[in-house]
Amino acid sequence: MTILTPTLPAEAGAEDDIKRKAYGKVFWRIVPFLMLCYVVAYLDRVNVGFAKLQMSTDLAFSETVYGLGAGIFFIGYFLFEIPSNIILHKVGARVWIARIMITWGLISAGFMFTASAPMFYLLRFLLGVAEAGFYPGIILFLTYWYPSHRRAKIIAIFMSAIPISGIFGNPLSGWIMDSFHGSNGLAGWQWMFLIEAVPAILLGIAVFFFLDNGIRHAKWLGEAEKQAIEREIAQEERGKERSHSVAGIFRDPRIWLMCLIYFCFVMGQYGLTFWMPTLVKATGVAGNLNIGLISAIPFICAVIAMNFFGRSADRYRERRWHLVVPALFGAVGFVVAATSPDPTIAIAFLSLAAAGAITCAPLFWSLPTAFLGGTGAAAGIALINSVGNLAGFVSPYLVGYLKDLTGTTQVGMYALAAILVVGAILVLTVPPKLVNR
Repeated sequence: MTILTPTLPAEAGAEDDIKRKAYGKVFWRIVPFLMLCYVVAYLDRVNVGFAKLQMSTDLAFSETVYGLGAGIFFIGYFLFEIPSNIILHKVGARVWIARIMITWGLISAGFMFTASAPMFYLLRFLLGVAEAGFYPGIILFLTYWYPSHRRAKIIAIFMSAIPISGIFGNPLSGWIMDSFHGSNGLAGWQWMFLIEAVPAILLGIAVFFFLDNGIRHAKWLGEAEKQAIEREIAQEERGKERSHSVAGIFRDPRIWLMCLIYFCFVMGQYGLTFWMPTLVKATGVAGNLNIGLISAIPFICAVIAMNFFGRSADRYRERRWHLVVPALFGAVGFVVAATSPDPTIAIAFLSLAAAGAITCAPLFWSLPTAFLGGTGAAAGIALINSVGNLAGFVSPYLVGYLKDLTGTTQVGMYALAAILVVGAILVLTVPPKLVNR
């Protein structure tokens, strides 16, 4: 005993030092690169919101037609989400993420040929099919590298790609539409779809050569570093309940509760991102570039909020209230932004809505990944994401329908606020012991 006692702190300190260096390498190797991929993915998914400012006039689309087309993306996404994630789990992220990015880039470029509502619907559906599995695949991929007590912060950083896409993508889209409009006989929105599709194809090729499927494939990690991460993940995995079949996932009521919670939060997220240019324009801002610059402000606030709440959730290992608080902030933001006649106040509370609604998504994933493990994680994450993302279909369509019906976006924003409150209440029904690890 006298021999072992003085060596234990040194051994523990050496292990901590190895883990610190290992996780530092993992972060800088994969997280910024995955963020860049998601920035491009999200831009290609929601840039239709900017295209609407010209395209709806050129093609005589009503608000309902636009809302349906924006949302139908998620039907294709829903149908192919689970198969795509299971394939990724089997063949590896390197091949499958590359395939996803290249195909969605090609389809996104095809939007420049949109000439009618049916063609718009078809391309949006095919884009959803092509992109299915990307986001849940990345969430699954991160579970291969990080245990749950480190994951909320990492997912928040990764999902900062959503507001970053708005910060840079909205002004870029506005600039392209204003600067290229009429060049070579093409409208500004056609140039926007073409130009913004190119990075997806190039990054898809880069993924194939750059991404590693897991810890064992990482030549840039030393053996001691690999073992340190593997031990920490293995220790966590032993504490998880496992379901080794897709059928088992479908029978688990906790999974369906997760689906419902995520549905509520995605309603707020996509109701905001698809309609942000229109909401900003409604405050009196004129010019596509100006709309893009102003609409970047709420996304800047979202980046700050996401990373603050993500770090806090990991620090205190508390998940539920770190979801409830931003959801309620988002609800307040929607209501005040909808009712205020002052443009400055409207933008300020639109920023609060963005900070709250967009922050909920990364923090949410700390709930199901706390108890899902093994093969069940691939199917469970895909099921939750696919069902939750049906809100991406419902939300823009609902806002567009209510705008056509009432002539204002106010009622739609009230609806989004109410749904965020429902999501917050549902989070509080999750047992703390299940997720606060």
